[in-house]
Amino acid sequence: MKKKFLILIVLITNNLLAQKTQKLDSLFQKLSSNKEFNGNVLIAEKGKVIYKNSFGLANETSKEKLDENSIFELASVSKQFTAFAIVILKEKGKLKYEDKIGDILPQLSFYKNITVRNLLNHTSGLPDYMKILDSLLIDKTWDNKTKIATNKDILDVYEKYKPSLLFEPNEKWEYSNTGYAILASIIEKVSGKSYAEFLKAEIFKPLKMNNTFVYTRRLKPQKINHYAFGYVYSDSLKINQLPDQIKGMDLYVYTLDGIVGDGTVNSTIDDLLKWDRNLYTNRLVSKNGMNEIFNPTTLNNGIKTKNGFGWFIDNNETFGKIVNHSGSWPGYISYIERHIDNDKTIILLQNNDTKNTKIPSKQVRQILYNIKPLTLNEDYLKKISGNYKTEKGDIKKVLFENGKLYIPFSEDDKFELEAISKTLFKIIGFEPEVKYEFIFENDKVKKYIVTQPEQGVRKEAVKIE
Repeated sequence: MKKKFLILIVLITNNLLAQKTQKLDSLFQKLSSNKEFNGNVLIAEKGKVIYKNSFGLANETSKEKLDENSIFELASVSKQFTAFAIVILKEKGKLKYEDKIGDILPQLSFYKNITVRNLLNHTSGLPDYMKILDSLLIDKTWDNKTKIATNKDILDVYEKYKPSLLFEPNEKWEYSNTGYAILASIIEKVSGKSYAEFLKAEIFKPLKMNNTFVYTRRLKPQKINHYAFGYVYSDSLKINQLPDQIKGMDLYVYTLDGIVGDGTVNSTIDDLLKWDRNLYTNRLVSKNGMNEIFNPTTLNNGIKTKNGFGWFIDNNETFGKIVNHSGSWPGYISYIERHIDNDKTIILLQNNDTKNTKIPSKQVRQILYNIKPLTLNEDYLKKISGNYKTEKGDIKKVLFENGKLYIPFSEDDKFELEAISKTLFKIIGFEPEVKYEFIFENDKVKKYIVTQPEQGVRKEAVKIE
């Protein structure tokens, strides 16, 4: 009897797993058909792959198709490797989290209070290096493609111009590519190796991530098999093109190609699963080190952010503790999500960057946990849309388009609102998280309350039409 019961449990489990796999395939087939997903996907439970597939082309010139061996630029997903390298150096006794960055990099000694920890958790207040380089054009040599910037150039420019902080360290949280570029320079200074060499020796090689490496395609071009070229959509030509071929964007991707730390790690879905499995162990860093990585940062005012070292962190009643990070660079959209309490992994690597490109993490979660999606009818959403007047008298819009709600940030940019409940929404893909709560009275929207807890933001706006 016991044996029959166990066989029944196995059959039920296998049937549920097959249903999940089928639903995941239906989701990604539909996204691919709608040109909303072009790339590789891997989804695992407890380290076992339950769905893996490839959609689209790796090279639109040769028509080479993507497959599981395709290598993608990870963009900001690279930051978790930079942070992990710093933890390794800390545990080797080469630095401390509370070390002042100016003590390690004398060029930055005028920033007296910024620590390594501030760089790791985006609380340094450093201004964005991309904006600074763009405004300076560095003696007007980079705008005609005669120079590719490196991390040394960032240090030189900051030393020369001493740009002011946006806020005092640990007073606020603000996502910082600058911080992670400087962390790469710290890795090089402290270890005596290049950023690429250190990551290879201390992370990629031990974990047998044989198809993962730091790659600056324009600064040091190489012939790489299975390389997934990143494409953006040209509105004027109505075709996908390499960003190098698009005026304005060509300078952007060329000029910044030599900067590492905030991006430039390249990898595959299978290698990233190896990385995921490592993070459940203490093979490369201690238990305390891992706890530092996945614990949220506390600001001076006591507010906890949703960021650790190179990861965003969320605790959800349904899903448990989740850590994730996305990456975006012209031609690439990457995403990794780890459900730590329930050991589920979502890896999405895309090499098409268009207005239609989706990161379908919400739909994948619903399938993994067998949750019916929340659907709100169009008449209800239309009630929410309209003009709202803020306390300062400004008019803010909530748009209804194609069955969805959007918050416009400019004439060209708008962010989609995702329903958490019937009255609570969040902006998709915006960090730190922004939520809109719509207050109803007599079946009509009276106002909304917008909050961004990590920044201490809470504002109201009354619906006027």
